Parts: sequence; structure tokens; C-alpha cells
Amino acid sequence: MPVPLRVGLVAGEASGDTLGAELIKSLRALAPDAQFFGVAGPKMRALGMDAWETSESLAVMGLFEILLELPRLLRLRRRIRRRMTQARPDVFVGIDAPEFNLGLARRLRAAGIPTVQYVSPQVWAWRQGRVAGMRDAVDLVLCLLPFEKRFYDGQGLAAEFVGHPLADQIPLDVDRASARAALGLRADASVIALLPGSRRGEVRRLAPDFAATLRWLAARRPDLEFVAPMASAAIREYFAREVGARVPEARLRLVDGQAQTAMIAADAVLVASGTASLECALCKRPMVVVYRLGAATAWLLRRMRIVKSRFFAQPNLLADRRLVGEYFQSDIVPESIGAELLAWLTDTARREEIGVEFARIHAELRRDASAGAARAILALLGRTAAR
Repeated sequence: MPVPLRVGLVAGEASGDTLGAELIKSLRALAPDAQFFGVAGPKMRALGMDAWETSESLAVMGLFEILLELPRLLRLRRRIRRRMTQARPDVFVGIDAPEFNLGLARRLRAAGIPTVQYVSPQVWAWRQGRVAGMRDAVDLVLCLLPFEKRFYDGQGLAAEFVGHPLADQIPLDVDRASARAALGLRADASVIALLPGSRRGEVRRLAPDFAATLRWLAARRPDLEFVAPMASAAIREYFAREVGARVPEARLRLVDGQAQTAMIAADAVLVASGTASLECALCKRPMVVVYRLGAATAWLLRRMRIVKSRFFAQPNLLADRRLVGEYFQSDIVPESIGAELLAWLTDTARREEIGVEFARIHAELRRDASAGAARAILALLGRTAAR
């Protein structure tokens, strides 16, 4: 009787929970008796994973914000390390949350447990010296983006490009008419989607910028309609209060969730930097990407000159050129952002050009990522799929 595969997982935040749930499904397809335990979100728990802690407990953003939470996070990591060391999984997989997972993986690997990091930290963009520490921490990095594997190949660290799950999920051809009908938007309206982020701190920093841009646009194009998908009830309440107070006359529709539907329905999108910008590209929609950190964090990044990448917006990183507008900190001004959004509404040739490039990116990333990750993990362990 074969021994069941035992997998320790630590997933950070909602995106990590989604990745973890799909990985569990794919591993079970290859190893039906596989057992899973560790840190999980609701989707992973719904699949029967033994959750020692919740993914939400790892949700922290920004260098100084992490420092404030550091004592709690260190206590949590010690608890998880003790339990993982006692449980002795066949493999430990850290899903995203590299600040938490890589330190944990280093201790577990030293204890003889094979370790995998699923979702590369952005070492190619800043603090590239972290790669040396990663060599001690993980046996394999599972990369969602192709240039990440190329970077690790040059650093002597084992890596596999498995593709991006969003590229598998989103159809190659999206239906704008159906998306508009689902949101109650007119078929002939000019629509801009607003996605200020999914974390409270992120939305708090960006809400004034979104409101100012909305006011600038509404003053020049009173016919514009705006739709803003909200990640949670708390974020909806805050965003409605901030934007409503500044732009009460705007045609703004707030919806719960449905971010992807809002992107597909829109003519152009104003989006906070992160996975949402990639999702927007996969929906084949032009966009402007903004990124605002806490003032102290942004000052430190600039002062230390530790950012190495030319771009931060994922579509630009994948194309290795400025496909879409990206604005950081003091560059986030309504006139620049608004003008670029309006240009997307009228420049048909540029919209067609970017649509072709987004379709190419989609095809490159569409590789059945979760199945690829599961196969790579079994290959690392020298195990074959159950027949």
C-alpha cells in the first residue's frame, strides 16, 4: 500500500488561498490520497485542508507596516515551524508571502524537509541579493511569469515556469456585452472601471488619488460612467465615503466583488498595481496603473536605490516596454492619469495594437499552471502520479 503524500502549505492572503486551492485539486488528481495541513484561507479549508492558522493572519503590506507587525509574525512563524518540524511533511510549499515563507522554508530545509516557493518574490526588481538566501531556503521556485525563470537560471537556483492561473481561468475572447448586462451598464456608454486595491491600507492611500482623477474626468466628460468593484464591505464603505464626499455628481456605481466583470465591461481601467493589472491585460483592456506606498517606505526605496526594474506594472514587465501608463507616488496626478485614460477612449489604432500584445501575453501564460505546479512538486520528490 503506497504511503499518502503529505504536504505542508502556508498560503498568504486571498490570492494565495486561490492558488493553494487549485494546487490541492491538481495534486489530488495525481495523488488522490494526499494530505494537506498548515496555513490556509477559506477555499483551501473548504477542500478539507487541516488549517492550523488562517491566511488572513499573514496579510501585511509595506516595509514599515511589516515592522509594526513583526513581533506577531515572528511568533506565528515559530509556531508553524515547530508544528511542521513535528509533522514532517514530504514537502513544504510556501505560497506567495515570501517575507514569511522563505524564513520558514530555510529552517525546514535545514531539518531535512524539501521546500518549494510557489510565486516568486520580486527579487528581479529589488534587493537582488536575496537570491543567495533563497538558495539556502528552497529546493525549487515555481514561477508564474516567464522572465522570472530566466532570472533564476542565471542565478543557479532551480526554477520552473508553470504559467499563470489567471490566464487559464480567463477566456481568450471576453464578452463585453454580457459583462455590461450583468452590471446594468448601457451597451453604448463610455465606461471607466476603478480598482483601488483589495487591502485597506492600499485603498486608504489611493482613494484620494482616485477621487481627484474621477473629478477631473467628470468635469471634462460628464457623460462618462464609472464602475468600481469593491473587495469587501469595509473597503466599499470607506471608498464610497471618500469618493462621494469629493465627487458627489459623478456617475459612479459600486459593486461587490465582480472585479473581472467590471474590467471586461469597461473601455479603460484605472487600477492599483499588482495582480489586478495582469488580470486587466488578460481581459484585453487598456489601463493606467498606479502604485502608492506609505511615505516612509517609498522614501527608503528611493534613498537606498534598491529598485532595479524599469517598470512595476505587470503588463509592462511582461512586454519589457511601456505598454500602459504607470505612475508612482508623486507622479500620481489627476491631469496625467485622466488624460491617458481619455486617450484610450478615442485612439482606436492604439487600442487594437495593445489588444494584440495582450493576446500574445495571454497565450504565453496559459499553461494549466496548477497542474504544472503539481507535476513539478512530484518530480522534485521523485514520485509518479497515481494510476
